[in-house]
Amino acid sequence: MELIKQGAEAKIYLTNFDEYFGADILPGEKVIVKHRIPKRYRIEEIDVRLRKERTVREARVLHRAKEFGVNCPYVYEVDLRDMKIVMEFIEGERLKELLERVPMEERLRLCREIGRQVGKLHKAGIVHGDLTTSNMILRKGRVYLIDFGLADFDPTLEARGVDLHLLRRAMESTHYTWFERGFEEVLEGYAEVVGEEARNEIKEKLEEIESRGRYRERGWIG
Repeated sequence: MELIKQGAEAKIYLTNFDEYFGADILPGEKVIVKHRIPKRYRIEEIDVRLRKERTVREARVLHRAKEFGVNCPYVYEVDLRDMKIVMEFIEGERLKELLERVPMEERLRLCREIGRQVGKLHKAGIVHGDLTTSNMILRKGRVYLIDFGLADFDPTLEARGVDLHLLRRAMESTHYTWFERGFEEVLEGYAEVVGEEARNEIKEKLEEIESRGRYRERGWIG
């Protein structure tokens, strides 16, 4: 297995399906193995419980997202002894780089599709927790959401608003020259899935979250 990413909570490996499972079922199919690593500073019983809960939650989130038509990795196996999830490797190009190379018309089309995917996710009662264009892949013309390590089941308007607020902030940071038009298209795509009334509610919630942020910033300055 090849280590391709290491974060605070997990190590991410890339390998082949047949090599990992020792069975010639999906020859040449690449898979991701996400291993939630032990934390020595935690009491062992607490560490095991936390890693197990987070592993199970991520697998359940991905399964439910799939049921609601979200383009996301397919889960092949959940190993609760070693706290590993084996999932489909989404091979393609990250939107973070792709969006800066394509013409504006294509950028806006992809942003609308991002909105549709987020809308399906929220309709499933899930928030991603780390919506950035770094966690989105274009594969064969379809936008996929990846990295559900911070995702959770939370259907509240507040949670959905925060999820989209984080996406807007991420787009502002990475795609600052055109993010406003792009985010408007995200909301258009979102509305196609959740409906106009829900879109209006989320826009109001976004404005409220933004105003809270501005208030805090003024408070710190003062």
